[in-house]
Amino acid sequence: MQEAPIRIPDPTDPAATLATVVSLRRLADRLELAGAQAAIDQGWSWTDVAEALGVSRQAAHKKLARRITQ
Repeated sequence: MQEAPIRIPDPTDPAATLATVVSLRRLADRLELAGAQAAIDQGWSWTDVAEALGVSRQAAHKKLARRITQ
């Protein structure tokens, strides 16, 4: 599914700016999950995934493990 391109809002319009932040967070979450799923599928450890994300192994596992299919 192709998403519409993200338009940079006028920074003086708080509603548009904050709506864009929400959209970016949702996109980042989807990308993070897809990347973690691919990494686990390719045999990466949770330590490897966490290192790539710049977080602890525990943080990565807690956030993503229940959403990863193995």
